[in-house]
Amino acid sequence: MDADHGTLDYRAAGVDIDAGDALVQAIRSSVAATHGPEVLRGLGHFGGFFKLGETGKGTTLVASADGVGTKLKVAVLADFHDHIGEDIVNHCVNDILACGATPLFFLDYFATGKLDARVGATVINSIARACKASGIALLGGETAEMPGIYAEGDYDLAGFIVGVVEQDEIIDGSLIQPGDVVFGLESNGFHTNGYSLIRAALGLNGDTGVTRDRLRSNVGYDPGLTVADILLQPHRSYLEVVRPALASGAIRGMAHITGGGLPGNVSRVIPAGLIAEIDPGSWTLPPAFEYVIERGNIERKEAFRGFNMGIGFVVVAAQDDAAELQSHIHELIEIGRIATATGPEQVTLEGLSR
Repeated sequence: MDADHGTLDYRAAGVDIDAGDALVQAIRSSVAATHGPEVLRGLGHFGGFFKLGETGKGTTLVASADGVGTKLKVAVLADFHDHIGEDIVNHCVNDILACGATPLFFLDYFATGKLDARVGATVINSIARACKASGIALLGGETAEMPGIYAEGDYDLAGFIVGVVEQDEIIDGSLIQPGDVVFGLESNGFHTNGYSLIRAALGLNGDTGVTRDRLRSNVGYDPGLTVADILLQPHRSYLEVVRPALASGAIRGMAHITGGGLPGNVSRVIPAGLIAEIDPGSWTLPPAFEYVIERGNIERKEAFRGFNMGIGFVVVAAQDDAAELQSHIHELIEIGRIATATGPEQVTLEGLSR
């Protein structure tokens, strides 16, 4: 689809969020059939919980797996792979952090059609760098060379993380109540989600003959930044910012804002019968998001489903605990409140069409 004509959405760009949600529902029962009493939750949260031992507090492992997505296509076009490993590690760290867990170890899966040792080393070294920064052991992984599966120059990257939390310290949103405050932490860019929509909006698809020179052209906001500089910013880790507040007892729920945006991820921790009323005017939308939305003629509602829109992590606390939480996390932005729901929605964005 030409980014200059018509309204662009995620489905037209090749990603169907609703189909992904339908898949989760289709596999839920078969996945649940594999669970014993040591599995504390089913599908849908940011990590899976596996309790060790039968008595006591219940030390619990929290695991998650994810990929970098089509941000890899931008890295290949720009031939800049220095932060891709940080993307996958920090994405996975944030997922289990949203459960209250401390990360322990990490494994990676790097697959390509024909191995380029320079690219592979750059990516895996950046994984190790990010693991070291978060105090995580990189135990190992798999490097797969699969000609015929990947186009020349392409590769894929997935990560697998395991952390730990005591059962009575799990943060899953179950304590959230009406009147609670919804806080946001700013992202440093698009992180690792929405890149199929971004590439469609900016014409950055390899099959259209877009050159690296065009990718590196100025975006019209900061003359010192290129499109590549903006799109390849590493996914921010919130571990060091949030960790000091975990023991305070002030946090009732957390959400990592990834695919599905604020509506799709905050809803994962909102109990039935409640709704998070979020005001998009409570923070400043970074110019890079405005640029992509304008170039792609993307509706705001669709942008909030595809991008983090400047808020990469959400924390929910009781009104009485808000000052305590802010004493630990100084950069919190109040972006909404929890209320009693009057319909099926669990998240609303004030001023956007529903």
